[in-house]
This record gives sequence, structure tokens and C-alpha cells, in this order.
Amino acid sequence: MTKIPDITIIGGGIIGLLTAREFIKTGATVTIIEKNELGQESSWAGGGILLPLYPWRQSDAITRLVLQSLKLYPALASQLTDETLIDPEWNPCGLLIVKNPDVTAAVNWCDANDISYRPAGADFFNMLNTVPDQPLWLPEIAQARNPRLVKSLKQDLLNKGVTLVEHCELMSINLTKNRITSLYTSSGQFAVNQLIVTAGAWTGQLFRQFFPAAIDDAPKIAPVKGQMLLFDAQPETLSYMVLDNDQYLIPRRDGKILAGSTVEQDDFNKTTTTQARDQLNAFALNLLPSLKNAPLIKHWAGLRPGTEHGIPYIDKHREIRNLYINAGHFRNGLAMGPASAQLMVDLVLDRPTAIAPEPYKLTSEH
Repeated sequence: MTKIPDITIIGGGIIGLLTAREFIKTGATVTIIEKNELGQESSWAGGGILLPLYPWRQSDAITRLVLQSLKLYPALASQLTDETLIDPEWNPCGLLIVKNPDVTAAVNWCDANDISYRPAGADFFNMLNTVPDQPLWLPEIAQARNPRLVKSLKQDLLNKGVTLVEHCELMSINLTKNRITSLYTSSGQFAVNQLIVTAGAWTGQLFRQFFPAAIDDAPKIAPVKGQMLLFDAQPETLSYMVLDNDQYLIPRRDGKILAGSTVEQDDFNKTTTTQARDQLNAFALNLLPSLKNAPLIKHWAGLRPGTEHGIPYIDKHREIRNLYINAGHFRNGLAMGPASAQLMVDLVLDRPTAIAPEPYKLTSEH
């Protein structure tokens, strides 16, 4: 007889992968069920800046998860590189924030949270075409290359014995006396001990479909489309990330430069649009004129798991005794991921938590 895993995770994006990795460290057995391919939705599609855009304008609940994740990333990236030989390209290349009309709030936030910063001098703008407004340079802010991070995490979990079930659609859930006993899927039946939903933008829909009796506890998560471009630039064309208003450029180590991104309410439609391509292309070429020599090689869209204030749900269900949720990270799944996984495991195992869990409860404002 096949042994029932200690933990079953529905959703194989960055949050599901990191959560599985945290459980494995405790000695638990883990199965991940993913309806498509692991990490190919929002986790693959994002830019990988490991800081929210203008974090001083965000909720403190986001800051707590981000700061804890920043502490965890260097060791995580190093271990993944050593153990899988796939470098997730964690790169503390720094972030230039061009316009800061609320610079006092920005400086106060950096001071309160030990984030290094200094005013950005004219030398930062030699290659850029923009009008700075009290620009700030954050030299220690890092990025991760999303597709490579996903790839290294997947290999790491395979190495550690996690069962990964891809192209597996959930059909129904067997619920007995407020406890989930099994899942029926397109790949057969799976018995369950503890079930964690990390299904990103699809999480709210999944709760409404499979737990209609507990609709009051359904997380308010909706898809928010984002489109991005990739330019095939030469190495050293740009050496640091640039945030200008609500759009940004992110240089990868091999020279490629991402330009992003849109924020669109378009349900579950991942179709790219000419309008978004033209808008992002104009932004990128205007801000960094040397990109006019770099071919535009890719244009894609992803669906972020949006909540009203960008705060994720990381909690145990009030009525269903073995059901948990870790979803709703909006634009900051990578930036909040390691700490979110850590908090989820602490809650399931009833351990002391590194950060206060209250803001992430299903009953809290998100």
C-alpha cells in the first residue's frame, strides 16, 4: 500500500515549492499536485525584484514577510546552487528608484528596517533618459531569475524525495466530519493527511468550487494580469535595476533586460496585447536609449494572485481541520516566499513563529 504523505500541496508555483522545501527540512513527506507544469504561471512570469515596489506605501504585514525573506535568500540561493548545480541567479545588483515625491516616508522606512540607501547622484543617470525626483539608490536590493529559481527548486525537491504530480487536475474533494480524507483528480485518487492550498490566482476559485459550504471563509483572491518584455541586450548594458514611476527595467547577468509591467483586471485571460507591448517598449526605449540596438525577443503575460491590499493568506481553515492556505501574494510572491513558507510550516507544526501570524488569517483584512 502506498504510504499517505504527511503533507499534500495543491499548486506548484514558487509558494508551493518553497513550502514543500520547508516541510522536507522537518522530515515530513510531501506530494505536490499541479494542474499544469510546476512554476509556469505567475512564478515564471514575474520580474524577480526582491522588494515590493515602494514598500513604504505598502502594509506593514507585507514588510514583515519581505524582511524575513531577505534574511533567508542568500543561504537559500547558495544551497540550491550547490545541491542542484542550477544557479537561481540571486543577484544583489541594487535598485535605483528614480522618483520619490514621498522621500521622507521612504527614508524613514529604510531607517526603521535597516535597508541601506543613499541619494542617487548624477552618475546613475548617464545612460538614462528621465527626470529624477529625489532619487534613491538601494545598493543591497537583490533580484532572482524566476525561471531558474523555479528550475532549481524543482530539482532540489526531486533530489529530496518529494513526489511531484504535474498535469493533474482536481476533480472533487472527499470531506468527512470536517476533515479532508482524499482528493479525486485526473490522475487518480490521493489520500490526504494535511492539505495546503498554494494555487496562486486560482485559489479563490478553487475554494468556491470545492468548499461551497464554507464560502464565508473563502479567500478573496482574484487574477491580476501583468505583461512583460525581454530585450536581448549586451552584458553590462545596464548593471542595476531601475524603477521609474510604476515601471521598471531588470538586467539579468547575461545582459538580457526585462521591462515591466502592466496591471490589468482581465479575469483569467493571459493573452498578450499589442497595446501593452507598445506601451512597455516605448517606456523601455525612452528610459534606456541604448536598448534601441537590442532586439525585443519575448513578450508574455502572467496572472498574479491579487488581494485588495496585497497581503497573502497564510492560515489554517476555521472549520476544516486539516486544510491550510498559503496564497494571495499579488506582485511579491518571490519577495515574500521564503518567509511565507516558514510561517506556514510553523503554523502546521504548531511551532513558535518568526513573525506574528495574525495579519495573514482568513478573517483579517487583505
